[in-house]
Amino acid sequence: MSASTESVVESLSRSFAGAVKADQPYPHWQLKNCLPEDVAKAVIALPFEAPGLEGVSGKRELHNKTRTYFDSANQAKFPSVKAVSEGLQDARTTGLIEHQFGINLQASYLRIEYAMDIDGFWLEPHSDLGVKLFTFLLYLSTDKEHADLGTDIYDSEKKWVGRSPFASNGAMVFVPSHNTFHGFEKRLIAGVRKSVIINYVTDAWLAREQLAYPNTPIGSKA
Repeated sequence: MSASTESVVESLSRSFAGAVKADQPYPHWQLKNCLPEDVAKAVIALPFEAPGLEGVSGKRELHNKTRTYFDSANQAKFPSVKAVSEGLQDARTTGLIEHQFGINLQASYLRIEYAMDIDGFWLEPHSDLGVKLFTFLLYLSTDKEHADLGTDIYDSEKKWVGRSPFASNGAMVFVPSHNTFHGFEKRLIAGVRKSVIINYVTDAWLAREQLAYPNTPIGSKA
C-alpha cells in the first residue's frame, strides 16, 4: 500500500470521527477535510474536461456517455485516483462506515464518479434508494462563487428544506432510505462545479465498467 493510500485512510477516519449529524428531514452528516490536502489538490486538478449538457438536465443518467469514473483505466493513469480508490476500498474505511452509520457493506462494490457540472445543470429530487447502500458527496471546487452550490435537501414530500454547505474537501453523507430526497436546484454555476460522488452499491448494479473494482467486492480477500 502506498503512502498516499495510507494517508487517505487516515484522513477519512479523522473526518468520519468528526462528522456532524443532522436528523431532519432525514439523518445526514457533514464532513470536513475528507482527503489529505495534497491528494485533494491533485484530485481537483485532474485533467478531465466538463462535458456539455446538450440542452438537457435533471438526471445524471441523461449523460451516461460522457460521465467520468475512478475506474481501472483512470487509476492506472493518475496516482491520486488510485490512492482515493484504494483508500475507500480499504477494510478499515469500510469497517468504520459500517460501524458509524449502522450499515452492512459486505459484498457491495465501490463506485466513484468525478462530476463536473456547468451552468444549466440541475437535478430533480431523488432518494438513491435501491442498489445504492451509502452515499458520500465529496465537494471539490475552491471557487468562492461556489459557496452556495451544495446539495439541496428535501422532505418526504419533496419540499425544499435546506442546502448543504459547499466547502472544498467537505462532504455530505447519508444512508439511502425511502425519504432521503436530495437534488440540485437550478442556479448560476460560474465555471465548473467539481465533486466526487461516492457510492457503495449492491451486486445488482449493471454498469460494471463504472465500478472501481468490478471483480472485488467489499470484504473479499482477492
